[in-house]
Amino acid sequence: MNPRDVVLLKISGISGIITPIVAFTFILLAIAYSPRFSWTENALSDLGVQEGATAILFNSGLIIGGILTLIFASGLFIFLSNRLIGRIGALIFALDALALIAIGVFPENMTPMHYQASVAFFALFPISMFVMCAAFLLMGKSKIGLFTFLMATVAVVVWILQFTMHFVHGVAIPEAISALSASAWSIVLSFKMFK
Repeated sequence: MNPRDVVLLKISGISGIITPIVAFTFILLAIAYSPRFSWTENALSDLGVQEGATAILFNSGLIIGGILTLIFASGLFIFLSNRLIGRIGALIFALDALALIAIGVFPENMTPMHYQASVAFFALFPISMFVMCAAFLLMGKSKIGLFTFLMATVAVVVWILQFTMHFVHGVAIPEAISALSASAWSIVLSFKMFK
């Protein structure tokens, strides 16, 4: 691996570690400024159309998080470069990052763009993960492949349960669980990239 790729992997790794911290900090601050928000009754995107600091914090957090995710995704292209299927997975993940940015750029009151961006974000993450899981297994990296599969499965199962059992009225909880599975994966993989 050439020195430029090593540096890019380290930058991408740092980005993948700080992305969840930044995004969730902004989201939690937006929730703190929103006394009306309910985890069981609302969608997280409801924060993006509230007055004052709430919308600014929420939408800014998603945009910054999406940009950092794009930087992380650039490292995935190097990390998985010896497999075409890995590069395809990294490309889908980069599209997922663009969808995250779009959620912040097009808040909930901007239809249909917001809805399309949200669906794309929550669909592209597990799709990219299943594709990258195959790449990891082909590379002989069975542990990270299994972990990738498990995180993708969590992101899918929570939505299946929501759509079939409606375990909460709003979707903030399934959104958060799905995002947490993506975050756990990016942090674990970032440490591997950083090494």
